[in-house]
Amino acid sequence: MKALKHYITLLMMLIVCGAMSQTKKDKKIMQDADKAKKALIKADSGLKRFFNESAGYVIFPNVGKGGFIIGAASGNGVVYEDGAAKGMADLKKLNIGFQAGGQSIIEALFFETNEDLEDFKDGDFAFSAEASAVAVKSGIALNAKYKDGVAVFALPKAGLMADASVGGQKFSYHPF
Repeated sequence: MKALKHYITLLMMLIVCGAMSQTKKDKKIMQDADKAKKALIKADSGLKRFFNESAGYVIFPNVGKGGFIIGAASGNGVVYEDGAAKGMADLKKLNIGFQAGGQSIIEALFFETNEDLEDFKDGDFAFSAEASAVAVKSGIALNAKYKDGVAVFALPKAGLMADASVGGQKFSYHPF
């Protein structure tokens, strides 16, 4: 009986530690997303309009991508609705074509309507090969428009990558 109590105690400690580490990871991603939002606005103040007027948005502060002929990218982000964090998101991308190198970027998705945001949250959301992000530089957001209810912006952080490939991005959402 004593061994069973120790086993249960150990199991509970592992569960609590696992939950706490996830919370710490989420908090770190949220801090990075706050910094990424500031970096995006600093790079192009026109993005304030998207942050203020969209139905919601997702910031992926640390998307890593790389490849040589076959490439992949992944990242974790924060989903915002009415300016408040509502959950976490994952990004996965696979592509094929001419590409070489590695890069770290910030990626932000803005949703034009509540329906577009709900599609994302329901898991009914993926980018096709034709979708592309607008590279953030001063003044570019002034003329940027939503395409199929979504506007996507990318800001390079580090690295260099030549890319002329086709593929798609898939997202998942996890509410708090």
